[in-house]
Amino acid sequence: MYRTLDKIAEGLTSLSALIGTIGLLGLVGVIMVDVVGRYFGQPLTGAQDITQMGLVLIVFGGMALCDRMGGHIAVDLFERSFPHWVIRLGDIATALLGAVIFATIAWHVWESSKLSLMLNLKTNIIYLPKAWFQWFVVGASTLTAFGMLVRLLALLTGRMDHQEHEGLTEL
Repeated sequence: MYRTLDKIAEGLTSLSALIGTIGLLGLVGVIMVDVVGRYFGQPLTGAQDITQMGLVLIVFGGMALCDRMGGHIAVDLFERSFPHWVIRLGDIATALLGAVIFATIAWHVWESSKLSLMLNLKTNIIYLPKAWFQWFVVGASTLTAFGMLVRLLALLTGRMDHQEHEGLTEL
């Protein structure tokens, strides 16, 4: 069962990261066209809207991948002075807390998207529907919470230990 959950999390994380990558490439193109256009007195209309919504894709699209690779900021100042069980308990607590935080983000943004639909909220310049991007945040946050729960399961069942998870970031 764990392998199946891990494969699902891996596939969805890759999809989310791909969407974030496409957002990043699009954002680079938009900024380049806007800067060149400003030089010729014709800035890109809606560049600010596209930039704001593109950053939503980039940040939340890469969050699950960041967690999967162990890329979140961690301070290991006292790690060598604690016994292994304290470090393991901390890893378990952070995986659980992270899952709760991202599930809460997903819930609140979902509620906010209902309001955006009701009021027909759009961006200021080119009128991109805000609800679409909120739905992406909901999906990406749910995926991140799911990935953290899979990591929690791996930590609880002994399939992953602290050194294995932290070692992913050392290249």
